[in-house]
Amino acid sequence: MRVWAPVGVLASLAYCFHQRRVALAEPRAPVNRNLLELKMVQVVFRHGARSPLKPLPLEEQVEWNPELLEIPPQTLFEYTVANLAGGPKPHSHYDTEYHRTVLNGGMFAGQLTKVGMQQMFALGKRLRKNYVEDIPFLSPIYNPQEVFVRSTNMFRNLESTRCLLAGLFQRQKESVIIHTDEAISEVLYPNYQSCWSLREKTRGRKKAAISQPGILEDLEKVKAGVGIADSDNVDFFILLDNMVAEEAHSLLSSPELKRFAQLIEQRAVDMALYILQQEDRESIQMAVGPFLYILEGNLLKAVDPSTPPSKTRKMYLYATHDVTLLPMLLALGIFDNKWPPFAVDLTMELYQHQKSKEWFVRLSYNGKEQVPRGCPDKLCPLDKFLNAMSAYSVSPEKYQRLCSQTWIMELEE
Repeated sequence: MRVWAPVGVLASLAYCFHQRRVALAEPRAPVNRNLLELKMVQVVFRHGARSPLKPLPLEEQVEWNPELLEIPPQTLFEYTVANLAGGPKPHSHYDTEYHRTVLNGGMFAGQLTKVGMQQMFALGKRLRKNYVEDIPFLSPIYNPQEVFVRSTNMFRNLESTRCLLAGLFQRQKESVIIHTDEAISEVLYPNYQSCWSLREKTRGRKKAAISQPGILEDLEKVKAGVGIADSDNVDFFILLDNMVAEEAHSLLSSPELKRFAQLIEQRAVDMALYILQQEDRESIQMAVGPFLYILEGNLLKAVDPSTPPSKTRKMYLYATHDVTLLPMLLALGIFDNKWPPFAVDLTMELYQHQKSKEWFVRLSYNGKEQVPRGCPDKLCPLDKFLNAMSAYSVSPEKYQRLCSQTWIMELEE
């Protein structure tokens, strides 16, 4: 909790809103972007292409050959993993579980492949162009005083981060520390292990989602077309996971799977939206509220003049998952109704106007500028952005109350 909570939140909010009120007292003119100075960047990204998490029950299985795990030389980069307090790397029970599923060909489930490594290296190169070459924002070699790196404690995410760092900083001798957390307290994905209320809501809604108009009929149609028995426990999430993994590696288990590609993705999105139910704000708060609180805290610390330089960074890198990004995009009001692809990034830039001293946020997803919820345009005044985020970000204390709410209600009955 002490690592999670932002410092000086109230002071920072007062400072931000005062700055905004001063600006609003005068006639508003279009912002001259040439007078904006970049102060901080936060990058939330999904890992690169991987093997599927659960194979489809088909007679003809895709061969996931270990040769797909070959490491491209340019992605080599030394790193060590520490917990959030700087101690030893926690055990990853997720990786242990993935290793229990051996795919046809010999690979484990959920392994980052050469294709995925190349995707992440390309993302790192894009970040280098944006923040090292085009403008002299970051040092050309890694500096721990400038960059903070955090990942979920899964090998594919740690390795994806390695490849991104290799693209961003090229090769270097010093090892980079990637921070991670115990699974029970991780907030970089919806944590069904620690959040009882979220787990129960999700379980009930997932069962109900399949009976929504058209979804069950479409699932039966796709399973019959692909050659999966009606009794096999396969849903649109499993179909999508296999389809995109095969597509990324130019592998094919069934030509029919490709024919149904658009339908599979749309129905997976439909089910996810039904499970999350955006109008139920608490569901999104429990899914990604704690992570949004961290991002919000980084913004607040950056604009607070009393924050010591040692307490903030120029760049924060967060290695996450599709199940993180989808509710985040909903919270920010920029979801495009497409499943977050491999190696996609959500980038949040903080700027200060050199003359007015106003603060602005620029949000981009998959390399394209976005207009976040509550913002007048792509360059969003910080107070408007924070106001929109505050509807979904939750403090550690509120998160604990939300997650135990149903349990407490049941005890009282």
